[in-house]
Amino acid sequence: MNKHWKIIGLMSGTSLDGLDVACCNFWKENGKWNFEIEKAETIPYSESWKNLLSEAKELSGFKLAIADVDLGKWMGQQVKAFSQSLARQADFVASHGHTVFHQPNRGLTLQIGSASHLSVESGLPVISDFRSMDVAKGGQGAPLVPIGDQLLFGEYDFCLNLGGIANVSTEVNEQRIAYDLTPCNMGLNYVCSWIKKTYDENGKIAKSGKLIKSLFEQLNNLPFYSQDYPKSLGSEWFEQQILPLIESYQKNPSDTLHTLVHHSAYQIAQGLLNLKAAGGKILSTGGGTHNAFFITTLQGYLGENFTIEIPSAEIVDFKEALVFAFLGLLRAENQINTLASVTGAKNDSSSGQICGNLLF
Repeated sequence: MNKHWKIIGLMSGTSLDGLDVACCNFWKENGKWNFEIEKAETIPYSESWKNLLSEAKELSGFKLAIADVDLGKWMGQQVKAFSQSLARQADFVASHGHTVFHQPNRGLTLQIGSASHLSVESGLPVISDFRSMDVAKGGQGAPLVPIGDQLLFGEYDFCLNLGGIANVSTEVNEQRIAYDLTPCNMGLNYVCSWIKKTYDENGKIAKSGKLIKSLFEQLNNLPFYSQDYPKSLGSEWFEQQILPLIESYQKNPSDTLHTLVHHSAYQIAQGLLNLKAAGGKILSTGGGTHNAFFITTLQGYLGENFTIEIPSAEIVDFKEALVFAFLGLLRAENQINTLASVTGAKNDSSSGQICGNLLF
């Protein structure tokens, strides 16, 4: 069926900036998927939501269950308000939810934001819980965006996402592979909190600092970086492995930021060089793409054989919400949306729980 889908994608990331909401249109021409972002915005979290989500992993089971319900209701209310100006009603919502636990080695991944409550509040069907099936099959449950990279952005050699965690996807031996490379904005924003800022605009503070060589070396020697892919990172790893190192340099925020930029850029470059030493064209998206000092530093580590291309601000900021909308579309059509070549699972999946009736 040659259908034009209208899907609202929701993404809540580790940075706690807010809920990314993107209304995306998809259609096929000559066997290739096309898309447009009709409308997109980030709805900031209140301080109370930020505090609750940042502490969610420490909540009792009962309080976490309440947070799941309340977040689902809140998300549904935001979708309902967002939808009022759309030309026509969306077919459904595809929601990533907000990750509280991600420990695939234990078969565990949990995203809260109750799909049932989201559906009732928004008045739309919802597809959610995109990671659990892959984790149950022995996969990392991450990254999930690479199927979108392959089918929507296939003209690039690499798709690099500079979010709370930096990850990359590419083709190797005619198979899509992807994995988490290093913490990115997660560490930078944490250090910014020392000086009462939420982020370092354009990397100005980091640029003014100096490299702390001992910290740079300690970070680069963490065991994660010597592991083969597939591999993924979560907030638990960051808190256990990164925080103890950077907190000892708390008196020097500009130097610590400078060092973290160099660390992340170096690890990204190493990952890309190991994949394709000959170079290639990189699509860079995610909040870190706005950090001019980060991009300049990364280009320096990559060398002249790599070209970093920055798309429209809409794609930079909302690519993940766009791709989760697309993952929902593939699930609705019973097509593969999670690649075992990326996650290390036993086999590919069409993942996602459907809440409500999808109308075809």
